[in-house]
Amino acid sequence: MLSLSFTPLVPWPVMIGFGVLVAVFAVLAFLARGRTAILRALALALVLLAIANPSLVREDREPVKDIAAIVVDRSGSQALGDRPAMTDAVRAELQRRFGALTNIEPRFIDVPDAKDGDEGTRLFTALSQALADVPAERLAGVVMLTDGVVHDIPASVAALGLKGPLHVLVTGHPDERDRQIKLIEAPRFGIVGRDVTIRAEVMERGGTGSATVTVRRDGEEVGRRTFPTGQPFSLTMRIEHGGPNVVEIEVEPLPGELTTINNRAVLPIEGIREKLRVLLVSGEPHQGERTWRNLLKSDANVDLVHFTILRPPEKQDGTPISELSLIAFPTRELFVQKIKDFDLIIFDRYANQSVLPSAYFDNIVRYVREGGALLIAAGPEFASPSSLSRTRLSAILPGEPNGRVVEQPYKAALTGVGNRHPVTRALPGSEASPPAWGDWLRIVSAQVKPGIQPILQGPNALPLLALSREEKGRVALLLSDHAWLWARGYQEGGPYLDLLRRLGHWLMKEPALEEEALRAQTTGHGREVRVERQTMADTVEPVTVTGPTGAQRTLSLTQGEPGLFSTTFEATELGLHTLRSGTLVAFVSVGPPNPRELADVFSDTERLKALAEGTGGSIRRVAEAGGGIVVPRLQSVRSGRLGGSDWIGFRPSDSANIRGVEVYPLALGLWALAALAAAVLAMWLVEGRRGRAT
Repeated sequence: MLSLSFTPLVPWPVMIGFGVLVAVFAVLAFLARGRTAILRALALALVLLAIANPSLVREDREPVKDIAAIVVDRSGSQALGDRPAMTDAVRAELQRRFGALTNIEPRFIDVPDAKDGDEGTRLFTALSQALADVPAERLAGVVMLTDGVVHDIPASVAALGLKGPLHVLVTGHPDERDRQIKLIEAPRFGIVGRDVTIRAEVMERGGTGSATVTVRRDGEEVGRRTFPTGQPFSLTMRIEHGGPNVVEIEVEPLPGELTTINNRAVLPIEGIREKLRVLLVSGEPHQGERTWRNLLKSDANVDLVHFTILRPPEKQDGTPISELSLIAFPTRELFVQKIKDFDLIIFDRYANQSVLPSAYFDNIVRYVREGGALLIAAGPEFASPSSLSRTRLSAILPGEPNGRVVEQPYKAALTGVGNRHPVTRALPGSEASPPAWGDWLRIVSAQVKPGIQPILQGPNALPLLALSREEKGRVALLLSDHAWLWARGYQEGGPYLDLLRRLGHWLMKEPALEEEALRAQTTGHGREVRVERQTMADTVEPVTVTGPTGAQRTLSLTQGEPGLFSTTFEATELGLHTLRSGTLVAFVSVGPPNPRELADVFSDTERLKALAEGTGGSIRRVAEAGGGIVVPRLQSVRSGRLGGSDWIGFRPSDSANIRGVEVYPLALGLWALAALAAAVLAMWLVEGRRGRAT
């Protein structure tokens, strides 16, 4: 390919100035001398041309193919219905048809869901990044294969910056129908024992006008009602326990609806105890009494009511009641009228001294079985005839004393069950043998009931701490009153804070201390999810994970600590994942609670229409009425329209790579000097003749 090139010996502004001067001189010469001045103008023009340094440039050019970008939407909404199969079929057909266009190279760009955040479908961002190495003039056109739900559409054609046409092929069907749950008011926190209100709405297209909504709490169904669609409704939910209360609201599916992923909304409500009300009853003053009081008073969330029996009824010294400074023990108020106000009742070295009538012990049994918690911190009195085990509490106590009290130094140790139980697992110092903590000096010998295994033991494997469940409530029996030795630092003490706090929170049903539990949470590293399975068994069942689209996977867990199995997995989808292991169910939401991909699931041909037509392109559906798909023909078009009813066009640029360049200067050498000399000689001869003639 030949072309003329100029490389002036002086800057272009100087060249332009010379040109203006030559033109002025030529005009003045023509006015003064007539046509003979043309030779002078020619000579000056040759001088000017020599300064411009013209050259012939010969380029060795190799034609290159233009680029056609095919952006394939693989976002969450493209995984609904038959869109994945439709997308794969159209993509394969486009790849086959581009093979027939010899001057265009296709570049396929698959755009998955965003890894983090709620960014939605960002096709234009992916297009810009993928074509960063392509010159703008080489882009023959862009094809977007999508459902039309795109969240980064440029504001105008100018902002898009494409020189080629944009063609959009839309998956999905125009008559799609769907139903979904939309949360309007979703409380994140609630007070344990109180109700919270959730407001939601059933939205649908192509539905029946009403729908049945099922409500579950922690996997158990608590209600089922029918509501009109398109109108907000309210649900009242009781917060049963501290920690996450998982509320699931599910609407029945429509026949043939697009997806059932958005038919369910899961709302974790964190249960917060307004105040943990604890009743501590000490049977007599003793060294450990202060330990219990200090432990409970140090927690700002605990509202402690503490009574110490200083004057039992059998103490008769003749002092009139009116002269006593002691406060009478309000037994009726505490154990009849307000017993249900307490979250935990602790009897610390309490002996049955006729302070509480038998009917009150019946109230305590009923309180426990209806969901209350009872802790017996036993001393020598538990082995005496006044033991609480000889009251009606015996029906719910985990063990029975045999009348012996062992007085000898020993180290409390974890049993096999205690190694796995969350109350005692991994207590600081328990990893050593014997445990690296101080001795206790007394234990009440007792026999635990069948089916109950202690989690701490004393000398000769005597049970030290036993736990049991009584219907909805829980009971703990600590068979020693020497925990205070750890608090006082005897023989360097022991983990009394960890032990007693865990014990109290287990009694009050802290979810993190459940013996059988399945938990899942995101780790903060992209879509990584950590799964934990707490169990008292030696092995656990695999965990089945169901993703938002219904896809399932099975996870095998490995044991990290006794009774604690875990694993991690990478979530491939945004949205709510359901995990099941046996009868246990857990939920984890990856990404935002309500992903943009599922907020609007209907395919759309209007959002990208103005942009496509503004570039000379087109937008059309690929689904046929009969259930098939239709892919338009591909054509290379140099001018005119870039699309028709059954075809789409691409504009070639005739781009090429330059392999070599040869330059031939025109103003250098003898021939250029000869041309200039000839012009000057001709001017001299013509003007000389004219002078002789005159």
